[in-house]
Amino acid sequence: MSATFRIGELAKRTGVKVVTIRYYEQAGLLPECERSTGNYRMYAPEHLERLRFVRRCRDLGFSLEQIRDMLLLSNAESSTCADVCNVAADHLRDVESKIADLKLLASELRRIRSSCDGKRSSRECRIIAALARS
Repeated sequence: MSATFRIGELAKRTGVKVVTIRYYEQAGLLPECERSTGNYRMYAPEHLERLRFVRRCRDLGFSLEQIRDMLLLSNAESSTCADVCNVAADHLRDVESKIADLKLLASELRRIRSSCDGKRSSRECRIIAALARS
C-alpha cells in the first residue's frame, strides 16, 4: 500500500486550508479519496500532486473553471497541447487586461497623492475627495 495521509497532513504539505480541500473535492478538482475504517479521508500521493497543481494555478490567478478545463484536458486522450495553450491564452488576455487597469490605477493614485500636502485634516483630504468622486 502506498503512503496515505489524512486531510490535516495534506493541508500542511500543500499550504491549503482543510475547508478549501473539501471545497475542491466538491467542485470536482480533486478526485474522491478512500476512507479509513473510522471514516477519515485518506489521500494518496496523487491527491497531493493534484492539489499542488491546483494551488499553483490559483496562485497564478486561474479560475476554477480554467483549472477544471486543464485537468480534463490533461486526462483526455484526444486533447493536445494546443488545447491547453488556448486556456492559457484566455488567461493571459485576462492578466494583461488587469495589468492595464492596475497601471491606470497606479497613475491615478500618483496624481492624487501628489496633490496631498499633508497639512489638511482628513476631512479635507484631496485623496478622500478624489476617491469619493470616482
